[in-house]
Amino acid sequence: MTTLERLWTKPFILMTIGNLFLFVAFYMLYPTLPPYIKQMGASEFQVGLAMGAFALSAVLFRPLVGGLLDRFGRHPFIVWGILLFTLAMYLYGWVGGILVLIGLRILHGLSWALSTTAMITSITDVIPSARRGEGMGWFSTSMTLAMAVGPLFGISITQHQSYSTLFLFAVVLSAAALILTFGSKAPFQPQPGARQIELYEKSVLPLAMSVFFLFIAYGGITTFVPLFAGTIQVNSGVFFLTFAATLAFSRPISGKLSDRYGEMAIIVPSLVITISSLIVLSLSTGLIGVLISAVLYGIGFGSAQPAFQSATILLARPDRKGVANATISTANDLGIGLGAILLGWVSQHTNYRVLFIVSAVAVAVSLVLFTLFVRRLPKEKIQSLNEDSLPVESN
Repeated sequence: MTTLERLWTKPFILMTIGNLFLFVAFYMLYPTLPPYIKQMGASEFQVGLAMGAFALSAVLFRPLVGGLLDRFGRHPFIVWGILLFTLAMYLYGWVGGILVLIGLRILHGLSWALSTTAMITSITDVIPSARRGEGMGWFSTSMTLAMAVGPLFGISITQHQSYSTLFLFAVVLSAAALILTFGSKAPFQPQPGARQIELYEKSVLPLAMSVFFLFIAYGGITTFVPLFAGTIQVNSGVFFLTFAATLAFSRPISGKLSDRYGEMAIIVPSLVITISSLIVLSLSTGLIGVLISAVLYGIGFGSAQPAFQSATILLARPDRKGVANATISTANDLGIGLGAILLGWVSQHTNYRVLFIVSAVAVAVSLVLFTLFVRRLPKEKIQSLNEDSLPVESN
């Protein structure tokens, strides 16, 4: 294997581990922050506003960050983004009012947009094109493991220690992510001359629409599986741990298959499996159904998400990877946020089983959009985009 085909390089390893720590810190707050806000005397609406301010901030800033990455490089935004993220985690323990908290959530969302968009873009710079699917599979696994470990870790700390301890642990993990990524400079492809900063990448918009509907269902899974599991006397942790374990096992395999047969050959069956998992979940009445659903969802969603990320790099010009990744990440955020709101309304007026059927329909829409608008892109166009490369400089 040549040096150019090596996947497990120092920058790749450092950024993947740093990404794991950053996402664990983020997911520690996912289930624990709403009760903390309630303790401050906030109403249900204020809790929703504070939680939503983070996502809205990230959505608003991501497109701008993507354009800046392509002009000025990735590394400065990784460092400053994680530094702001660490500062925000520290300040949670000192906030005394809901308005100040909302302002902090906006700052935290900005730091999230900076750090995660820059890291995802940077990792695509260091992964060899011949191993893009495998590399994105391993990198994405770090996010999903964090999704399984972070909430459990956060809940355990608040139950046995305090919120101050929770925020301290989050600061330590964020600082560790900063230290790891600080020394992981990657190649950077600069744009020649002064250009207007673009806020979205047109070539990946059809892909972004498909991703948006996929993540509507993901927003429903993360928000309502714990509530649904309680109604059938099943520990929701079983679903998420099984999902994470299946995903960690399947992603490297699907990544290698993606490199061999192409991203398009992975996404369609993965979306079909994801639809099946949601239908099984809607029919579940006990532990067995929940476990089967979790395994299917781990295989389906776990294979589709990194394949979508690889397809993004395939479709975008090399000098526009930053704005392309920002476009896809914005679709992720919007899907999760709007999905939780939409499916919450569905749940309020029907029941959880209907909610998961609606989630399956959302993934079906994702499949239709992908099949109609993405798979029909001519191969010649994709090849010309990849061949339009620029000189590589160090950043």
